[in-house]
Amino acid sequence: MKSIIAVFLINIFFFSEIGSAQVTSDSLTAPGTNKKLVIGITETPPFIVEEGGEFSGLSISSWELVNESLELEYEYKTYPSLVSLMEAVENNEVDLSINPVTVTNSRMKRLDFSQPYFISYTGIAKKSETMIWSYLANIISWNFISAILILLGVILLFGFLVWLFERKKNKEEFGSGLKGVFQGFWWSAVTMTTVGYGDKSPKTFGGRFIGLIWMFMAIIMISSLTAGIASSLTVQNISDEINSIHDLDNFEVISVAGSSAQELLDQYNIRSEEVVNEREGIQKIQEKKSALFVYDQPILKYEIDRRNLNGELEVLQKTLKRDYYSYSFPKRSGLVEKINPVLIATLKTMEWNNLVKDYQ
Repeated sequence: MKSIIAVFLINIFFFSEIGSAQVTSDSLTAPGTNKKLVIGITETPPFIVEEGGEFSGLSISSWELVNESLELEYEYKTYPSLVSLMEAVENNEVDLSINPVTVTNSRMKRLDFSQPYFISYTGIAKKSETMIWSYLANIISWNFISAILILLGVILLFGFLVWLFERKKNKEEFGSGLKGVFQGFWWSAVTMTTVGYGDKSPKTFGGRFIGLIWMFMAIIMISSLTAGIASSLTVQNISDEINSIHDLDNFEVISVAGSSAQELLDQYNIRSEEVVNEREGIQKIQEKKSALFVYDQPILKYEIDRRNLNGELEVLQKTLKRDYYSYSFPKRSGLVEKINPVLIATLKTMEWNNLVKDYQ
């Protein structure tokens, strides 16, 4: 009988402790308490912008609108990079992060996410290309030079062969020595282009036989060589060369470490260099240390606008994938259920729609 009473008392004590713990846990985030939420952030313009210790941006505005209903006390805790911020959320160093974090399969295994509050795209930034410079660059390219050299070599070959036959019996038109070789080269070029000046013509059987062969061969060769030269002179922008994500492997690519863009590149085994943030990435593109910067499109556009680099850098119209920005939480965080309904309601307000217009 005593043992039954003892077990009963232990159960009462155990469940009373659980109940008190649950109340305490709920009260930590309840309005009017002294518990402050710790919100992890890292500067990511235009979503998180820090000026003189004050924070602004679309993500900050979204949280302020949500908290008008929640009335929670909170403080921001800054981190130097996205990687360190994600580690802090995963390790429960902060209660949540309002940074524009894209929901991915790998991240969902480590973190919980709220309802997406912004739809974005993974974009590509590069150096702007002027048509004049592109033509000049193609003219001095090896493809163009090699096509010209091949053409000159073939003209010289047939001019030399005709000169061998004509140098003795047709000295008036095909002289001796280097001068005669040059005359043969001139005849070969005129014959190939079908200009037909008539100032020089082979008189010997051997010379005319070579000339006949050259006339037919020139028709074929001039068309193929012209096509090769035209191809080498064709201006093709980088944007025209990128038709799928696999085409990125033909360029030097950089992306922000720990970003969803970097995950995408790793998924397709695209070789890339990692940078800490968008500022470093834009700097590398500006200094031609890399060809393409793959990252979140609105962040790329904002950074280029902020630095007044629109004439120097550009963001391609082509995008690689759609991104959904959400708040991130430690696994099994009770805050997700509290914040989600308010966040969804906030996204339907006119005030939020007016804010988003400035970032689209």
